[in-house]
Amino acid sequence: MFELKRSMLWLASAVTLLVSGKSSAADAEPAVPRFSLQYMDRSVDPGTDFYHYAAGTWLKQNPIPADKSRWGGFSELQQRNWFLLHQILDAATNSPTSNSIVQKVGDFYRSALDTQRREELGLKPLYDDLDRINSLNSSSNLLELLADFHGRGIGAMFSDEVTPDEKNSGVYAYEIGQGGLGLPDRDYYLKDEFAKQRTAYSNHIVKMFQLLGELQADAEIRAARVLDLETELAKISKARVDLRDPIANYHKMTADSVATNYPDFQLNLYLASAGLGAIPDLVVGQPEFLAGLDKLLRERPLDDWKVYLRWHLLHASAPYLNDATETENFAFYGTVLSGQPAMEPRWQRAARVIDGSIGEALGQLYVEKNFPPVARMRMNELVENLKTVFEDRLRKADWMTEGTRAKALAKFARFTQKIGHPDKFRDYSTVVVRPDDYLGNVLRANIFETRRELARVGKPVDRTEWHMTPPTVNAYFNAVQNEIVFPAGILQPPFFDATMDDAVNYGAIGAVIGHEITHGYDDQGRKFDADGNLQDWWTDADAINFEARAQKVVDQYNGYEALPGMHVNGRLTLGENIADLGGLSVAYEAMERALAKNPAKRKNIGGFTPEQRFFLSFAQIWRINIRDADAVRLLTVDVHSPGQFRAIGPSVNMQEFYSAFAIKEGAPMWRPVELRAKIW
Repeated sequence: MFELKRSMLWLASAVTLLVSGKSSAADAEPAVPRFSLQYMDRSVDPGTDFYHYAAGTWLKQNPIPADKSRWGGFSELQQRNWFLLHQILDAATNSPTSNSIVQKVGDFYRSALDTQRREELGLKPLYDDLDRINSLNSSSNLLELLADFHGRGIGAMFSDEVTPDEKNSGVYAYEIGQGGLGLPDRDYYLKDEFAKQRTAYSNHIVKMFQLLGELQADAEIRAARVLDLETELAKISKARVDLRDPIANYHKMTADSVATNYPDFQLNLYLASAGLGAIPDLVVGQPEFLAGLDKLLRERPLDDWKVYLRWHLLHASAPYLNDATETENFAFYGTVLSGQPAMEPRWQRAARVIDGSIGEALGQLYVEKNFPPVARMRMNELVENLKTVFEDRLRKADWMTEGTRAKALAKFARFTQKIGHPDKFRDYSTVVVRPDDYLGNVLRANIFETRRELARVGKPVDRTEWHMTPPTVNAYFNAVQNEIVFPAGILQPPFFDATMDDAVNYGAIGAVIGHEITHGYDDQGRKFDADGNLQDWWTDADAINFEARAQKVVDQYNGYEALPGMHVNGRLTLGENIADLGGLSVAYEAMERALAKNPAKRKNIGGFTPEQRFFLSFAQIWRINIRDADAVRLLTVDVHSPGQFRAIGPSVNMQEFYSAFAIKEGAPMWRPVELRAKIW
């Protein structure tokens, strides 16, 4: 869930085709995935393996569906949300109102389901862009075309975004950084353990080029050039752990200085083509990447870049083209990289795309049907309870000096929250959506979003903006706006459940709230001040104390072996692990305060005390079965620890956990007191 700036807890034939998108017996309404003692495996000793004690029966009884790479508590709730969205999408296809959000959502959905139209078109939607690539005759043309591709959501060569300036958080800045890879991470290109994936990737590119009509021998030569060029991009890219340091990845430069220092990159030409020719400065995330890219642009022949762009155009478009292209794309990215045997049903793939393209339109329809105002009110109450506890923690932390404490409290006083959905949804009235143009709909939505963002460079930040859509089962902390955000999608069982006791809710949504609050003071969040600016407000002594405490968390998670020979990367996952630890501890104290105010609620349920139900609830939200290939991928790229370690990692640092289940020293779950981490 949760990243740095937003720290993150996946027509003639129209009538017939639309019928195939409607719910069937196989799409029956999923059960509400609430907390259950039936998920437990009581044959397991809680002091030996608390994860399986809390959720072992569920793990045995819930194999991963063929169309998923993993299956857990988050998945169950998201699947229920997809079911609700499916009903909305089916109804939207009958909208009589032109240019309404219902019409746009409905026509987008119709275009996704119109497989006959997509088969008729084949790869023709790419022909104009392929001709543009073929006609490139200079690196200047290359940068101009790349600006157009980026504007339509076709990624290549490097990344760019519009984001609040991390050192002037009230204003939007334009930022560029490393990117341009087709594999999940630089390690896939550079480490021996990913040799099989590289071979499969090369074979996949060959097959995709053959679908464009190329002979196998030619396709093999071109695939080798793509892999070679991307390997060079990987070599000049920072490792993922290094990308977590916000200070080391912030470099404000004038546009002219970038153009001077990296002349073959031709930034001014790119900016002019993107509509940003007048901006005076920008943020460069990784100057060393730009230096390497500048060298590659100078040394690699234009033909290599043309082949590379052909590949990235085809790769970005594949999910929206004909069946052969979509299937081959899934065979590699779904099956090889994530171990998923089968694609999700077409309606669900369509729902994901619409959520990612015009998500606040779909989200508005979702909220109208599925998010009552009372849920927002109750959630705000819980947030305030958790905030009270965390503020007390800041006041009482015995390792923090008063100067740093005063600034920490000043930051907390500016802390805000957003619950459920935006008060004003995004206006998509200028986005043209056609029922027979799936790829075109995606590209036009991308153009709309790119233009909306580029127009904001240098302007005041919109603090009302959301960065997740309402149906999303997730939450985030936004460091540059010092806020936590909880979409409506996560405010349901097993996270937020009005039918359950306080212990279950504090162990689930309470811990998630605490997690997001703690992100403001994790190893990254602590580097942003009360205004959301990247600024060091810590004394040297306090920073040293924090790092010593954080190192215990790093060491703990480094010791967890997720797959044979593959351990969790404690440094990569540090921010999320600190947030889990703080979130659980703060939620526990908030629960105890709530029970003290209302002693009548302190009672055993199902034979378990409130304290026991609290830890069981927390462990159960992280229940998950996952395919090995996806586990390998996530261990490489994800800033979150695997679910089984999120379930137990924070708990074993809390004496309250051991006391709740009478776990004694010497038990496998016991963590020696001197090794336990406590930061907030």
